[in-house]
Amino acid sequence: MHVVSIMAHQDDEMRCLGTMLKCRDRGDTLHFVTVTDGSGGFVQQPDISREDGARIRHEEMTALAKAAGADYLNLREHDEYLYDTPEVRHAIIEALRRTRADLVFTHYADDYNLDHTTTYQLVRHCAMHACLPMVRTESPPLKAHPAVFCVEPHGPIPFPATHFVDITAYEDRKIGLLQHHVSQETAMQLAVKAGFDKLCRRPDAYWGEKLGCDYAECFSAMPARGAVKPFAVLP
Repeated sequence: MHVVSIMAHQDDEMRCLGTMLKCRDRGDTLHFVTVTDGSGGFVQQPDISREDGARIRHEEMTALAKAAGADYLNLREHDEYLYDTPEVRHAIIEALRRTRADLVFTHYADDYNLDHTTTYQLVRHCAMHACLPMVRTESPPLKAHPAVFCVEPHGPIPFPATHFVDITAYEDRKIGLLQHHVSQETAMQLAVKAGFDKLCRRPDAYWGEKLGCDYAECFSAMPARGAVKPFAVLP
């Protein structure tokens, strides 16, 4: 299968990265797609230019994707000013088709960040059109609607998890890969007093305890026509 993370920002893949690594080990092909350029994520350097910020975030995500053996596509929309426009819809439909998406991870409908919830709405709409012939793009339509799962949001937001994946064997690798986001390790230490290690291990251990393992990631199947499958797709 082709497994695709479609997230608003570089580092948002942290809630599904362990599962994606597990998918890779069963023979799947991995793809990362970010909708924005990530240029607004520098709380440690608020005077950095948007151009420099975007360049750094792109380089960091490119390094992570390379280390994970994955492809990376950056749609480069303006970070923190993401809107649902015809152009963005077209770009996401093309991204889904170009990656030949079978399984998609994206944001949940309720989240602290509007870029995240906008990405959710875009993926919900574009996944439907990616397998229909009306919208013409460079890549041909998908043969079928991809399965779509939403990742757990950060913060005090109720999350109706429907699926769980034991990532105990992948937790250290996941956190190691996330260290490629050097700028965001610093930014999050300042913003929320926690880096990738703590931000991953605490929730992953919480869900793992419920599953009877050390670490787990949880997901909610997107309630959309075609996005829920009558067969298992997660590893």
